[in-house]
Amino acid sequence: MEETVRIKINKIERRNYVMNEIIELTNVDFSSIFISVFIILIGVKAIVSLFEWVINKLGLETKWMRRKREEHELLLDTSNSLIALQQKHDEDMRKSDVYDEEMRNDIKRLTDLFVDKQINDYRWEIINLADKIANGKTISKECLRHAIATYEKYEKIITEHGLVNGEVEISIEVIRDNFRKISK
Repeated sequence: MEETVRIKINKIERRNYVMNEIIELTNVDFSSIFISVFIILIGVKAIVSLFEWVINKLGLETKWMRRKREEHELLLDTSNSLIALQQKHDEDMRKSDVYDEEMRNDIKRLTDLFVDKQINDYRWEIINLADKIANGKTISKECLRHAIATYEKYEKIITEHGLVNGEVEISIEVIRDNFRKISK
């Protein structure tokens, strides 16, 4: 029995001890603890700064300082690479614009050459047929109809490109007169 009483007393003492500890925690001045921790952190920062200054004066380099320097160099290299890439992009865009302009000019020249050739082919066909008629050759009605259709295409191209007709007017009149004679 004495033993059970002792165990109960020990339990009560332990509870009282825990309660006393909890009560002491509520009486702690947390503002002074916060200020103390803050002062300790400032002191550690000052010591680290002093340590870095001494190491720099001695010309030594720690792993942390080397890593920091390498990161800084990597950042500078990346920045320089981006600047070079932007310059290359700008140069490529300028060259692309120049090439585009050259291509436009080449296409314009080719189009003009094609139009000139087409006009000359139509003119030659009309003038050649009118020459045959003037030399007294007999021309079929289909051939005359084709020549008149060719003249309409010729006029359309001339109009579309703002050119002036004047080279086949007499020839087309000869062809039309001959077509009228055959159509009667």
